[in-house]
This record gives sequence, structure tokens and C-alpha cells, in this order.
Amino acid sequence: MSVHFLAQHLLQRREQHAFRELRLPGQQIDFCSNDYLGLARSTALQEAVHTLLQERPVMHGSTGSRLLAGNYEWINSVESDLAAFHHAAAALIYNSGYDANVGLFSCVPQKGDTVIYDQLIHASIRDGMRLSRAQTFSFFHNDVQDLEKKLQHATGNIFVAVESVYSMDGDMAPVAAIADICRQHGAHLIVDEAHATGVVGNRGEGLIQHLGLEHACFARVHTFGKAVGCHGAVILGDSVLRDFLINFSRPFIYTTALPPTAIAAIEASYSLFPYMQEARTQLAALIYHFRTGVQKLELLPSETPIQVVLTRGNEHTRAVAAALQQAGLDVRAILHPTVAKGQERLRIVIHSFNTTEEIDLLIKVLLQ
Repeated sequence: MSVHFLAQHLLQRREQHAFRELRLPGQQIDFCSNDYLGLARSTALQEAVHTLLQERPVMHGSTGSRLLAGNYEWINSVESDLAAFHHAAAALIYNSGYDANVGLFSCVPQKGDTVIYDQLIHASIRDGMRLSRAQTFSFFHNDVQDLEKKLQHATGNIFVAVESVYSMDGDMAPVAAIADICRQHGAHLIVDEAHATGVVGNRGEGLIQHLGLEHACFARVHTFGKAVGCHGAVILGDSVLRDFLINFSRPFIYTTALPPTAIAAIEASYSLFPYMQEARTQLAALIYHFRTGVQKLELLPSETPIQVVLTRGNEHTRAVAAALQQAGLDVRAILHPTVAKGQERLRIVIHSFNTTEEIDLLIKVLLQ
């Protein structure tokens, strides 16, 4: 069977200098991964998981979906623990952050409802909205006045979708102001905390909880593949929302549940990262050191591990990234069409395990 029609699309992507391909990690200094606290590679997490798995017999597969053979006591217990930690009435675990967002946005907003979302919202939420029958509108990034304008024309049940920390810019949403506007208009606020979990707040609880706004949210999504150092995600909300998702969320219903080994990693990480204040303090110091050293560059505002240097243009961005790679620094170019044309950038991720010397080398190469 011919795949010529696929090859044509790939050729066009190559001609645009935007072809994506997989590559294995090398021995370079990590300024790329989302392992903000180093938990994914830590012996502490490995040992904690090992201890939990020694305490009970476990299987490497859950054997089915949660509604069939794949539900078990441990996963229910961890959901209760997650709800308690994040000050929520109920929690439901999904296999990934992508599944959680698609599962939430595809089924909760109904025909006649309205979803208003930040224009920089994650692709997983966009995909979920495409599967919904609700009408959708974007508002300018972090612009509460534009959000309010859009809310005035919304109909049905209204949902506002934001990220607490934006994955490609590293900035935080003005969630207090957004929550207040949602309250005034009777809108349901949904916040994706993927890049805040583990690093924002005294215990890494996320921005919403850190600001005491958990009761202003209809739903929160916390994912475990970043600072938490493992895999999966959880949707937090009312018990009615949990029941609704169990009944109508297709990515939850029609997939094999996470196995006990994955649940052990989630439980182990939540026993560790809330107490890693020293690592979060070290991370903040390294971020400040980096930003102080590159003030001459076009740097987006961010107090989070995600630091963005605008380089503008795919060709120039690739050249700067290549120089960094040559110097042994794993920094990746973010090119159009992943970001808007003219917004090409270096997405630099700083970790608590990076050293001051590594940051100095990064600054030196960037300023060359």
C-alpha cells in the first residue's frame, strides 16, 4: 500500500526546517528535562518505591480498565491521599496528563456550553475541546480584561481553562484575578497545574493551593511526569465530577488502568517532594543566578524552572541550540510551528541538581 501521501507531508515539514525526530539522550548537562527536582533519577525515589513494593504482592499489569478488572484497593487509597493532600473533595487518576485533559474537556462541556481558554493553553486541552460539542473561544494570554470581554458573550455552562504555569513561556497565570472574574460571571474555572506541581508552594502543592484558591476551582489537573518524577495524572474536584468522569470520560473508561507499580511510584513521590524545601530553595537561587547573568538577552519573564530566551527564526534558533549542544549543554530549540512564527526560542529548564558552574557555562555560551 502506498504511503506517498504521508511522505509529501513529511517533505513539506523538512522544507520548512521543522522536521521532528527522536534522539537518545547523551552525556550532556541537563537543561532540557522536566525533572525539576531530580526525583525521576533519584535513589531516594527508587528506594521508596522498592519499600512499598516489598510490603505487598503486586502485578506489573492491572489486567483491565478500572470499570472491569483493573480497579484495586491501592489505586483507590492513593486517590484518597491525593485528594487530602490537595484539599479536594475527590480525585480520579488518569494514565497521563494528556489523557486527563482530553478526558475532562471532551465530556464535561456540553452542546450549548462555552469554553474560554488562554491562547497559550496546552495541546491536550485543545484536543479535548475539539472532541466536545461546546463552543470555544480563546482570550489573549494572561489578559484578564480580554477574558472578561469574552465572558460577556458566553452561553450555557461556562468554563474557563488556564495553566498555572505555562509550559512554553514559564510564566504564571494571574489566577486570583481570573478566579474573581469567574465568580462574578458564574464560570467554572479549570486549572492545569502540570508545571507547578512539586515546585510551586511551600510543599510543592501547586499555585492554586498555595494561594488558597482551591475552592474557587471547578477542577484541577496535576500531572506526575514533571517534578513528581513518575507517570500519570489526577483530576481533582467535587465527588459529583468524579462520578461524572467515571461514567462519561472515554479516555478513562476505555483504557487499561495504571498498574500497581506505577501507583507505588506516585505514592512514593508524594511521600518525598512535599519535604524537599531545600531543593526548591536551591532551584530558586539557580533561577535567579541565571536570569541575572543573561539580562542582555531577550528573556521572557518567569520565576519558574522554565526559562525562555527568544531567538526568533527557525534557522537562527537551531544555530544557537547547536552551539549549546556542542558545549555539552542539552538545550533544545523550540521552532515554528510548535510556537508562533517569530516566537522561536530556546526553552531552558533549570533543575535543583544543576550547579552554579553549569549555570555559568550556560550563560557564557549564550552571550557569545
